Amino acid sequence: MSDEVLKDEVLKDEALKDEVRAPQENIAAVSSAVAQLYDTYPFPPEPMLDEAPPGYNWRWHWPSAYSFCSASRPSTDQVRILDAGCGTGVGTEYLVHLNPQAEVVAMDLSAGAIAVATERCQRSGADRVTFHNLSIYDVARIPGEFDMINCVGVLHHMPDPIRGIQALAQKLKPGGILHVFVYAELGRFEIQLTQEAIGLLQGARKGDYQDGVYVGRTLFSTLPEQNRLRQREETRWALENHQDECFADMYVHPQEIDYNVKTLFGLIDAANLDFVGFSNPQYWDLSRLLGNAPDLMARAAALETRDRYRLIELLDPEITHYEFFLSRPPLEQADWTIDEVLLAATPERHACMEGWPSRSFFNYDYQVITVTEKEFAFLEKCEPKQPSPVSSILEEIDLAREEGLAMVRSLQARQLIMLASPQK
Repeated sequence: MSDEVLKDEVLKDEALKDEVRAPQENIAAVSSAVAQLYDTYPFPPEPMLDEAPPGYNWRWHWPSAYSFCSASRPSTDQVRILDAGCGTGVGTEYLVHLNPQAEVVAMDLSAGAIAVATERCQRSGADRVTFHNLSIYDVARIPGEFDMINCVGVLHHMPDPIRGIQALAQKLKPGGILHVFVYAELGRFEIQLTQEAIGLLQGARKGDYQDGVYVGRTLFSTLPEQNRLRQREETRWALENHQDECFADMYVHPQEIDYNVKTLFGLIDAANLDFVGFSNPQYWDLSRLLGNAPDLMARAAALETRDRYRLIELLDPEITHYEFFLSRPPLEQADWTIDEVLLAATPERHACMEGWPSRSFFNYDYQVITVTEKEFAFLEKCEPKQPSPVSSILEEIDLAREEGLAMVRSLQARQLIMLASPQK
């Protein structure tokens, strides 16, 4: 099935949904119910700190995210970032601390969550943020456009996510990037069943979120130990769900839409933005599943890209969410295949390296990796305060051109360095 045919099928399906889509008053009612949930259980319930939060998330670091999307370091860090659906400000706090030159704006439907977010950011010194108690549907009320929009765990809780993503797309600058996280239906199958069961048991009390948490916890403690729903909760989710805020967000939420690859790209196409890629490309590498079957790999290579994505999630249906980047054209893509261009580029160590300086450290995905002596020597020279072109660094560490260029491309592909073009 071609991308165009698949797109047509998705759009037809969306058109049918449009016919039964809730009228404006129902959208308002659902939005009110969502706000009430988060006023009752502000989410996420992370503890507040009197210092910058630990660790990193490269998707919230403007230079790293932009480099992932364009293969090149951005020309400036003085950008505007919007945290759309900020909740209690956990992501907002990181956005402020990780991007010291950026103007950060945050918005959320829940006044209670905004209050927690405000206190969180004040306590940790993340004071360069402006909060708005608004629905994403009303994002046009915030002045100006943004270089980067972060929308994590929000669209799938909106009664009209297409309208939501279209509203955000209108606020994105040309060349800007949109980071999105939405639920995937295959890995959340047991959650869907549990949600419906809790709703049935609540009956007329559905919408009483504290009662929903009580019903859900009683349910899991009562079901037989070998029960599939109980086992999935205990083996996959219980560690985070010990907090009622997390349990309520997962099992008694009044609004949730779970996606598969086909419906996901229906949402993406509606935004009229370019799909840059999933932020966890390792999952979408078919060779990890069929690499030992060359014939099947060859057959899969003939598939359109979206069909190949669908094949991957069908073969490995553990995926619980999609996390990806979209961009508003034009987003220029760097081409490092030309040797002279790469030699003139300025490299910078990636912010995702935790445990540096060492030949072994955590990479952007919190995996321990080990670099060679030559790679370590190169990385040591990638100082942003004393930038040098690739050619000079290769000469300093006495590495032959061909071998050195291959090494630099490998470091860039593994997100261990960001490369800036000479004009930047």
